[in-house]
Amino acid sequence: MTKKELSQLYWLNREIEMDTGRLRELEAMVSEPKAQKLDGMPHTAGYGGTLARCVAEIIDLNAIIAAKQQQCIHERNRLERYIADIPDSLTRQIFTLRFINGLTWYQVAMHIGGGNTEASVKMTCYRYLDMEKRNKK
Repeated sequence: MTKKELSQLYWLNREIEMDTGRLRELEAMVSEPKAQKLDGMPHTAGYGGTLARCVAEIIDLNAIIAAKQQQCIHERNRLERYIADIPDSLTRQIFTLRFINGLTWYQVAMHIGGGNTEASVKMTCYRYLDMEKRNKK
């Protein structure tokens, strides 16, 4: 497995966070009462356009978020199966903390303890991936 493949769960969660933020903005726009402008000029409701467009985008975003959440479940299961096959307990813990829990390398090192540093846990991970890559050739 590559670093990019291992990071997919993290990036999916980030996408869900962004989509959820946009969803909250749209829901706030729809629920906020707007003051009526009496300047005689045509205008749209807020920066998102008409109410109908906002509602349609809310519906779409809900579906997109649900699909990404399903994808996260599948990705997490795939990662957990991969990590379970790692023979060394410490390496499994490092992979779980980093790629399942989404911790930074520093946080992984602090959680592992035992004098481990950010650099040492990162090196353990990358050495394992390099070893696995060489064994597949």
